[in-house]
Amino acid sequence: MSGERQGKSADAPRRVLVVDDAEGIRSYLATLLELRGFAVDTAEDGRSALALLDAGASPNVVILDVMMPGMDGLETLRQIRERDPRLPVVMLSVVGKAATIVGAMQLGASDYLNKPFEEQELTLVLDRVLERRALEDERDRLRAELATDYEDAVWHSQAMREIREIIDQIADTDVTVLIQGESGVGKEIVARTVHADSSRSAHAFVKVNCAALPEELLESELFGYEKGAFTGATHRKQGKFEVAHKGTMFLDEIGEMSPVLQAKLLQVLQDGRFARLGGNREIQVDVRVVCATNRPLTEMVAQKTFREDLYFRLNVVNIEMPPLRERREEIPLLVEKFLRRYSARYRKPAPTLSPRMERTFETYEFPGNIRELENMIKRMVVLESEDSILEELARRQAGEMRTGSGLRKLLEEIEETAGDVPLREVGRRVAHEAERETIERMLQRTGWNRKQAAKLLGVSYKTLLQKIRDCGLAAD
Repeated sequence: MSGERQGKSADAPRRVLVVDDAEGIRSYLATLLELRGFAVDTAEDGRSALALLDAGASPNVVILDVMMPGMDGLETLRQIRERDPRLPVVMLSVVGKAATIVGAMQLGASDYLNKPFEEQELTLVLDRVLERRALEDERDRLRAELATDYEDAVWHSQAMREIREIIDQIADTDVTVLIQGESGVGKEIVARTVHADSSRSAHAFVKVNCAALPEELLESELFGYEKGAFTGATHRKQGKFEVAHKGTMFLDEIGEMSPVLQAKLLQVLQDGRFARLGGNREIQVDVRVVCATNRPLTEMVAQKTFREDLYFRLNVVNIEMPPLRERREEIPLLVEKFLRRYSARYRKPAPTLSPRMERTFETYEFPGNIRELENMIKRMVVLESEDSILEELARRQAGEMRTGSGLRKLLEEIEETAGDVPLREVGRRVAHEAERETIERMLQRTGWNRKQAAKLLGVSYKTLLQKIRDCGLAAD
């Protein structure tokens, strides 16, 4: 028996406890798992395994043989469950012991392997149970956060209370939900609340950001792949839809999904079936889909960049999230929440907002919404000062005042030369100046992040670059 290296640090490898009375099996599994990056403890029987756990061993998963002398695998499993009901346990059984496996699953085993097994089978099972445990941990973290952080903050405004009422009505249905709104308004909070309030809350909430991965990787992430499907596919991989079976799939930034994947997603929404990349066998899943976007999908449908049939499939219930500037009742509570969070995280005293800072927050438009407010408070706690934030906001407001002067000057010029400029030319010049000021203001709000500004303006990145050149705009 070996129980060394029992302590775990934040970056420690995942740890496996192998329990089997056959020394050859223990040695084989220990070598195989260590080659795959796991730390391994071994025990030759159930009592030794329980002694390791009682002594402080904290494995991420246990591999437990069913047939052992003395305390057998089922009794060992029962006692492990008494100590830690959530510790994943994979049972090892000889082929033909179906009744024993059923008993093990009823006692709470996470999965099982039949002896003899292939290395790939072991890898797949461990990946599956560890991912399931990670999702359970995330679900618990989510519930705790929703209960403490958001119930008294995000849902404080009248606009968000109305959205909460919609969630209460739809949570226990299976209708798809489309959440729209600016970046940083809290769309994911709404999606997680839909899941947490539903009958699916005991199962996985799986988030996939459609903008974070190129098309090929996003497809394999969603639908998985078979061994040999492409170069580097050395084993079968489950897709997120399989992981989300019986739970909720949250597709963030759905407007960034390619037309090819839109067609495949539509098929899943219609009949709940798909095939992994490189595979022919259809997989049936039961998944509720919630989507979010900050892009105008109706305009994308008109421009033929988003499938109309998919849009209507997704848009069964539409939740339009108002920006933070229209939910100002939430700001004081959010500030208090973020102050507590980051003071605890960075072990610094929670500062008290000065009257000047409070007045600034009362009038500032927060183009980055809750995410921008959170980052401001984080910086305030880390630097233990408001000065840099106040200076930055003062510069932004001064810049916005400058951008308003161009249109005023043009209108004054037209008024002074009334009759000299044809109406058509007046319209052209006013439209050009209004467009110029709109673009400049959006660029300033996004810190001259052209890609983000293009999304907020509803134009392509290439179009925005051309308009920046046409308007003669440049960063300060």
